[in-house]
Amino acid sequence: MPSLVIVRHGQSVYNQQNRFTGIVDVELSDLGRSEAFAAAGKLKGKDLNFTDAFVSVLQRAKETLSIILKEIDGSGKIKIHESAALNERHYGDLQGLNKAETAKKYSDEQVHEWRRSFTATPPGGESLLQTYDRVIPLL
Repeated sequence: MPSLVIVRHGQSVYNQQNRFTGIVDVELSDLGRSEAFAAAGKLKGKDLNFTDAFVSVLQRAKETLSIILKEIDGSGKIKIHESAALNERHYGDLQGLNKAETAKKYSDEQVHEWRRSFTATPPGGESLLQTYDRVIPLL
Protein backbone atom coordinates (compact mmCIF):
# COMPACT_ATOMS: atom_id res chain seq x y z
CA MET A 1 0.00 0.00 0.00
CA PRO A 2 1.39 3.47 -0.88
CA SER A 3 2.53 5.72 1.96
CA LEU A 4 2.48 9.49 2.30
CA VAL A 5 5.13 11.00 4.56
CA ILE A 6 4.80 14.68 5.42
CA VAL A 7 7.79 16.53 6.87
CA ARG A 8 7.88 20.20 7.83
CA HIS A 9 11.10 22.07 7.17
CA GLY A 10 13.50 22.51 10.06
CA GLN A 11 13.71 25.72 12.06
CA SER A 12 14.49 28.74 9.90
CA VAL A 13 16.50 31.75 10.99
CA TYR A 14 13.21 33.73 11.17
CA ASN A 15 11.63 31.02 13.35
CA GLN A 16 14.68 31.30 15.59
CA GLN A 17 14.19 35.09 15.81
CA ASN A 18 10.43 34.76 16.48
CA ARG A 19 9.57 36.53 13.22
CA PHE A 20 6.67 35.99 10.85
CA THR A 21 8.27 34.14 7.97
CA GLY A 22 5.61 33.41 5.38
CA ILE A 23 7.07 33.39 1.88
CA VAL A 24 10.29 35.21 2.79
CA ASP A 25 12.98 32.87 1.50
CA VAL A 26 15.17 32.47 4.59
CA GLU A 27 17.59 29.65 5.28
CA LEU A 28 17.58 26.99 7.94
CA SER A 29 19.19 27.71 11.29
CA ASP A 30 21.78 25.30 12.68
CA LEU A 31 18.99 23.79 14.78
CA GLY A 32 16.88 23.45 11.63
CA ARG A 33 19.62 21.46 9.96
CA SER A 34 19.86 19.23 13.04
CA GLU A 35 16.09 18.74 12.90
CA ALA A 36 16.35 17.70 9.24
CA PHE A 37 19.00 15.12 10.16
CA ALA A 38 16.75 13.89 12.98
CA ALA A 39 13.80 13.54 10.59
CA ALA A 40 16.03 11.56 8.21
CA GLY A 41 17.04 9.31 11.10
CA LYS A 42 13.40 8.50 11.75
CA LEU A 43 12.87 7.58 8.10
CA LYS A 44 16.11 5.72 7.51
CA GLY A 45 15.82 1.98 7.74
CA LYS A 46 12.05 1.99 7.44
CA ASP A 47 10.56 -0.15 4.73
CA LEU A 48 9.62 2.85 2.60
CA ASN A 49 10.22 2.97 -1.13
CA PHE A 50 10.10 6.65 -2.03
CA THR A 51 9.62 7.46 -5.70
CA ASP A 52 8.63 11.13 -5.55
CA ALA A 53 9.13 14.11 -3.25
CA PHE A 54 7.10 17.29 -3.32
CA VAL A 55 8.62 20.48 -1.93
CA SER A 56 7.95 24.20 -1.92
CA VAL A 57 10.30 26.52 -3.80
CA LEU A 58 11.60 28.01 -0.54
CA GLN A 59 15.21 27.24 0.34
CA ARG A 60 14.45 26.09 3.90
CA ALA A 61 12.17 23.36 2.55
CA LYS A 62 14.53 22.38 -0.24
CA GLU A 63 17.51 22.16 2.13
CA THR A 64 15.49 20.04 4.56
CA LEU A 65 14.58 17.68 1.72
CA SER A 66 18.16 17.60 0.47
CA ILE A 67 19.48 16.58 3.89
CA ILE A 68 16.84 13.88 4.24
CA LEU A 69 17.43 12.45 0.77
CA LYS A 70 21.18 12.34 1.29
CA GLU A 71 20.79 10.60 4.64
CA ILE A 72 18.32 7.99 3.41
CA ASP A 73 20.39 7.46 0.25
CA GLY A 74 17.60 8.76 -1.94
CA SER A 75 19.59 11.36 -3.87
CA GLY A 76 19.19 10.81 -7.59
CA LYS A 77 16.66 8.02 -7.10
CA ILE A 78 13.66 10.12 -6.17
CA LYS A 79 11.91 12.49 -8.54
CA ILE A 80 11.60 15.94 -6.94
CA HIS A 81 8.63 18.17 -7.72
CA GLU A 82 8.99 21.82 -6.68
CA SER A 83 5.86 23.96 -6.46
CA ALA A 84 5.06 27.41 -5.09
CA ALA A 85 1.65 25.95 -4.25
CA LEU A 86 3.40 24.28 -1.30
CA ASN A 87 4.94 27.51 -0.02
CA GLU A 88 4.19 28.58 3.50
CA ARG A 89 1.22 30.84 4.16
CA HIS A 90 1.80 34.40 2.97
CA TYR A 91 1.76 36.69 6.01
CA GLY A 92 1.87 39.85 3.88
CA ASP A 93 2.88 43.01 5.75
CA LEU A 94 3.64 40.97 8.88
CA GLN A 95 6.49 39.06 7.23
CA GLY A 96 9.81 39.79 8.88
CA LEU A 97 8.18 41.39 11.93
CA ASN A 98 8.81 40.08 15.42
CA LYS A 99 5.70 38.25 16.65
CA ALA A 100 5.81 39.64 20.20
CA GLU A 101 6.29 43.23 18.99
CA THR A 102 3.49 42.79 16.47
CA ALA A 103 1.16 41.58 19.25
CA LYS A 104 2.02 44.67 21.30
CA LYS A 105 1.30 46.93 18.34
CA TYR A 106 -1.95 45.33 17.15
CA SER A 107 -3.03 43.38 20.30
CA ASP A 108 -2.69 39.73 21.19
CA GLU A 109 -6.28 39.13 20.10
CA GLN A 110 -5.78 40.61 16.62
CA VAL A 111 -2.60 38.66 15.97
CA HIS A 112 -4.27 35.48 17.26
CA GLU A 113 -7.15 36.05 14.84
CA TRP A 114 -4.81 36.61 11.89
CA ARG A 115 -2.86 33.45 12.75
CA ARG A 116 -5.65 31.05 13.75
CA SER A 117 -8.89 32.16 12.13
CA PHE A 118 -9.67 30.24 8.96
CA THR A 119 -10.95 33.34 7.17
CA ALA A 120 -9.14 36.35 8.70
CA THR A 121 -6.47 37.77 6.41
CA PRO A 122 -3.29 39.41 7.70
CA PRO A 123 -2.70 42.79 6.02
CA GLY A 124 -1.47 42.10 2.48
CA GLY A 125 -1.36 38.35 3.12
CA GLU A 126 -3.57 35.31 2.78
CA SER A 127 -6.03 33.64 5.12
CA LEU A 128 -5.81 29.99 6.04
CA LEU A 129 -8.75 29.43 3.68
CA GLN A 130 -6.79 31.00 0.81
CA THR A 131 -3.78 28.88 1.75
CA TYR A 132 -5.99 25.79 1.76
CA ASP A 133 -7.39 26.71 -1.67
CA ARG A 134 -3.82 27.04 -3.00
CA VAL A 135 -2.44 23.80 -1.54
CA ILE A 136 -5.32 21.32 -1.89
CA PRO A 137 -5.40 21.19 -5.72
CA LEU A 138 -1.74 20.11 -5.72
CA LEU A 139 -2.41 17.39 -3.17
